[in-house]
Amino acid sequence: MRMSAKAEYAVRAMVQLATVEDGVLVKTDDLAKAQGIPGQFLVDILSDLRTDRLVRSQRGRDGGYELARPAADISIADVLRCIDGPLASVRDIGLGDLPYSGPTAALTDVWRALRASMRSVLEQTSLADVASGALPEHVASMAGDYLDQEHKRGHYRAGSNGLRPS
Repeated sequence: MRMSAKAEYAVRAMVQLATVEDGVLVKTDDLAKAQGIPGQFLVDILSDLRTDRLVRSQRGRDGGYELARPAADISIADVLRCIDGPLASVRDIGLGDLPYSGPTAALTDVWRALRASMRSVLEQTSLADVASGALPEHVASMAGDYLDQEHKRGHYRAGSNGLRPS
C-alpha cells in the first residue's frame, strides 16, 4: 500500500480533531499549524472529508470544523477511502476480474489476503484509538512484531528520541 501525502495529512487532521472536546470548532489555520499541514492543501482535504460526511463545518468568525460523528465511530479506513479510494487495488481492477491463469492464478488470493490484512488494521482502528494511544490489541501486537523484526535486521538505530529508521 502506498499512501498519498493527501491521505496521510487527512488522517493526521482527523486524529487532531478527535482530541477536541465535542462541540468545539477548530479553525483551518489552527488545524494546519497543529499538524504542520500546508493550509490550502488542508482546505481541499477538509472539503473532501465534509463531502463524505466525516467532518462538519460552520462558516463565520466563530466557525471551523469538527468531526461529524464520535471519533470512536470513524475508522482510519473511512478516512483513507474518502481521500484515496479503495484500500488495496491492483490496477483498479476488481480482484475477481484479474487476468491471472496458470502459475499466477494464486496471486488473486495473495491480493485478497493483503486486502483482508489491511482491513483488519485500518477498519478496526478508530480515530479515538490513535488519539488516545490505545490501539486495538492485534494492531499493537503487529506493530511490535514489525519493530522486533526491524531491530533484528539492524534497520533501526538509536536516536535522541528513541529509535528511528536508519
